[in-house]
Amino acid sequence: MTASAPRASASTAIPLRVWKIAAVTGAGAFLAMLDSTVANLALESIRSDTGAALPIVQWVATGYLIALAVSLPAAGWLGARYGQGRVWAVSLAVFTAASVLCALSPGILFLVAARLVQGLAAGVMVPVGQAVLGSAAERDQLGRVMGLSGMVVSLGPAVGPAVGGLLLEVASWQWLFWMNVPIGAAALIGARGLAIDAVTDTDRRLDLRGLVLLGLGLPLVLYGATGTGATGTTAVTVVAVCLGTLLAAGFVACALRSEHPLIELRLLGRARFAAATLIAGLTGANMYGGLLLLPLYLQLVAARDSMATGLMLLAMGLGSAVALYVAGTVSDRLGAGPVCLIGAVLLTSATLPFLFSGALPPAALTAILVLRGAALALGQMPAITAAYASVATERMGDAATLVNIVQRVGGALGAAVVVIALTAAGGSSEPAAYRWAFGLLGAVSGLTAVTAAFLWTTTAGRSTSPP
Repeated sequence: MTASAPRASASTAIPLRVWKIAAVTGAGAFLAMLDSTVANLALESIRSDTGAALPIVQWVATGYLIALAVSLPAAGWLGARYGQGRVWAVSLAVFTAASVLCALSPGILFLVAARLVQGLAAGVMVPVGQAVLGSAAERDQLGRVMGLSGMVVSLGPAVGPAVGGLLLEVASWQWLFWMNVPIGAAALIGARGLAIDAVTDTDRRLDLRGLVLLGLGLPLVLYGATGTGATGTTAVTVVAVCLGTLLAAGFVACALRSEHPLIELRLLGRARFAAATLIAGLTGANMYGGLLLLPLYLQLVAARDSMATGLMLLAMGLGSAVALYVAGTVSDRLGAGPVCLIGAVLLTSATLPFLFSGALPPAALTAILVLRGAALALGQMPAITAAYASVATERMGDAATLVNIVQRVGGALGAAVVVIALTAAGGSSEPAAYRWAFGLLGAVSGLTAVTAAFLWTTTAGRSTSPP
C-alpha cells in the first residue's frame, strides 16, 4: 500500500528498530545540514586567524556546497552496488574524520581541502541515509519516520546560527567542527547491530560517462545559481549555469538511452513520483528563496536588528520542526496529497501579508514566520514520503538521489530568482522591490498547490504496491 493512498484504518505500529534507524540516519543528516550554514559565521574569524584573503576563505563555505553537489549523483549507484547501510556508515565516518581535520587545520588551504572532503561525504550520506530509512519502514509508516527524521534535520539550519554564534563567543571557530565528532561517533555506534543494509545489486555497472556529465553539470548549475543569489548576475554565473545546463541535458539524453544509467530517470515517467518530486523542488525553491529574502526584509524594511532577525528566523525553523511529525502522522492516515495541498495553501497565506502592507509589527511577523515554517513542513516532507513510497525498495537509492538533486536545484534557482527580482525592481534598499520578490514566492506556492492537487488525484483510491 502506498503512503499516499487514503486509509480508513489506523496505520501500522512502527517497530523500535525502525525508530533507531531514523534516529541514527537523522543525526547524520542533521550534521550535514548544520555544516552547510554554521561555517558561514566563522569566515571572518578564520580570515583573521589565518591571514588569508577573503576570496580564499569564502571557499570554506562554497567548497563544501560544491563538493556536496559533485558526489550527490553517485549516491544511488554506490548504495545499490555496495549496500545502503554500508555506504551510509562509511560516508558518516569520513564526514566525522574530516571534521577532525577541519578543527586541526594548520592553514587555510588544508582547511578548504578538509571541507571539500566533508562535502563529498555529505553528498552521499544524506540521500543514502534516506534510502536506508525508506527501505526499512513499511509504506504506511514512512510519513511518521520521515517526519521525525525531517524534524531533526530542519533543526540544523534553525539552531546552527545560534549555536555557532555562542561557540564563537566563548571558544574558537575550531569548535564548530569539533562539535560534529561526538554526534557522528554516537550515530555510528548506535547503528551497530541494526542490520541496515538493503539489497545490493553487485552487477550494477558504473555509468562513468553519466557521472562525469552530471558530476560536472550539477555543481556548475548550483554554483552559478548560488552566485547569482549572493552577488547578482555576472558573466561567470551566466556561463556556469549555461554550461552546467548543457552538461546536465547531455546526462539526461545518455541516461534515457542507457541500459544501466547512473540514476534511473525513468522513475520520472511515473505520475506519482514525478508530482511528488516536483513538489519537493518547488518547496525547496520557496524555502531557500525565503531564507535569502526574509533576513533582508527583516533588517532593511522591518528595521529589526541582527538578534531580533535571528530569533524570528529561529521561530520559523521551530515551527517547521514541530509541524513535521504532525505532517508525517496525518499523511500516513490521509495520504500525502491533501497534506501537501494544505501546506501549499498555508504557504500562500503566509506570503500574502508581505504583498499588501509595508513593515509589519513584530508580533505579526513572528506569527507569519511560524506559519510559514509549518507550511513548508506540511508541503515538503509528505511529498518526499510519497516519492519514496511510489517506488520499489531496490529503486530507493535512485529515488532518494533524484529527490535530493531536484530539491537542491530548486533551492538554488529560488534564491537566484529572488535576487533577480529584487535587483530589477530597484534593489534591496527599495521597500517596493520586496513585493515583487514575495510575489514570485507566492506564485511558486500557487504552482505547488496545483501540483499537490494533481498528486492527490493520482493517489486517490490506489492501494497497490509500487512496481
